[in-house]
Amino acid sequence: MNTSVGRARIGQWYLHSDKGELFQVTGLDLRARTIETQNFDGDVDEIDEDSWTALPLGLAEPPEDWTGPVDTVEVDDLGYSETAMTAEDWAAPLQPLSGTQEAREDPSGEEDLDPEGEGVPVEELALDNPAARQLLL
Repeated sequence: MNTSVGRARIGQWYLHSDKGELFQVTGLDLRARTIETQNFDGDVDEIDEDSWTALPLGLAEPPEDWTGPVDTVEVDDLGYSETAMTAEDWAAPLQPLSGTQEAREDPSGEEDLDPEGEGVPVEELALDNPAARQLLL
């Protein structure tokens, strides 16, 4: 029996002791005398007031990850970030870069390579060869 939890309160989380289910009261319908609930996994249910008093319930803390019943949640909407920044973090001077510099490739010493990894022969143009230039001109 839930004599310890009393009347349902909107926004309060409860634990159904028999099932081990965590749920939240999302609404009260005073005319129909029903209590609207939503399980952590998103299932919505209605319990009439007479059944409420017979259920083995206990008060529960809200789950840490409240996104269970929500379809899509953006990370920014969760209300926390990966790292906690403090005012001192923002006021601190920037850290200098470390003394080790990445080795930069120097393309000047490399030759063009063919697919086999061998050097590509330099093609000589006909006009660069004095004998060929005389024949063509």
